[in-house]
Amino acid sequence: MKRPPLLNLAAIAGVILAVALIGIRNVQGNSSYQILNVSYDPTRELYSSLNTRFISLYQQQTGIRLAIEQSHGGSSRQARSVVSGEQQADVVTLGLYPDVDALRRNGLVADGWAARLPNHSQPYYSTIVFVVRKGNPKHIHDWPDLVASGVEVVTPDPRTSGNGRLSVLAAWGAVTTRGGTEASARDYLRSLYAHVTRLDAGARGAANTFTVEKVGDVQLAWENEALREVADAPGDLELVYPPVSILAEPVVAWVDANVARHHTERYARAYLTFLFSDAAQRIIAEAGYRPFNAAIAREFAGRLPPLNLFPVTAIARDWDDADHRFFDENGILATLPGRSVASGPDSGRG
Repeated sequence: MKRPPLLNLAAIAGVILAVALIGIRNVQGNSSYQILNVSYDPTRELYSSLNTRFISLYQQQTGIRLAIEQSHGGSSRQARSVVSGEQQADVVTLGLYPDVDALRRNGLVADGWAARLPNHSQPYYSTIVFVVRKGNPKHIHDWPDLVASGVEVVTPDPRTSGNGRLSVLAAWGAVTTRGGTEASARDYLRSLYAHVTRLDAGARGAANTFTVEKVGDVQLAWENEALREVADAPGDLELVYPPVSILAEPVVAWVDANVARHHTERYARAYLTFLFSDAAQRIIAEAGYRPFNAAIAREFAGRLPPLNLFPVTAIARDWDDADHRFFDENGILATLPGRSVASGPDSGRG
């Protein structure tokens, strides 16, 4: 059998190699044009709007059309899923500082991550408010009203949810920042959780329990979630601002270990930097979150009125200290007399 000329074999091999390399580049290119944002429970609508705007702007500026996937759940549970590798997040936009810092402690995010973006990586802030039934039949206006006879409370589980943890901290601070002792605050927390009728895994689950299943008399909710619920059920629900509540400070970060693996760091950086732009800050305010940009916050003062919010430093040294003090295995929540919301198989820090 006559062999083909050696030159032809080399040419054929070259064509095959070129086609293979093109295929590899296409696969790598397609994968590198996608990032995953692992976020906390009630931010679905917010990031859907932000993503649409960012994708359009980024394509205009670079010619690259990104795909941004979203994942939502209880903030502490989401953090654990990234630490375990279950979710390969390029960016995290979580409800609590300790949830993001857990990634640093596990080698996924660089030291000093909070200083890499403006405002200590906090593009917006929020708080915990009350959602009640039409006409507020149980006359719920302040934290002590939650423990009145016959009141049923809905709040997410502090083992899995940022909303749940913030509700604990807000309730405690509502006592101690107004002159009450820590012993009184412990007694109040015990009474409050004796009135809790459902502990859902996250904020959106609690919202569905309260609004769809119509369980409970009052829901402890993120302000943005409360605004959404009231708007979606006109005439059925009311938002009540208690006289005092906690300053909630959600934070964002790119996940260094994952963006290095995915070759997506420049996209992740651009995406998170966008959150601090005027365009994004207005979208944030429209969605019921309080933008860090004071001038834009003033534009939305009618929707987001000034509030009396205490910082975490009013009840602990910082967010890490609050996390350990209240939610560790032997923390305040786990050692409350009587019913404990921190027992069970899913207890543990987020």
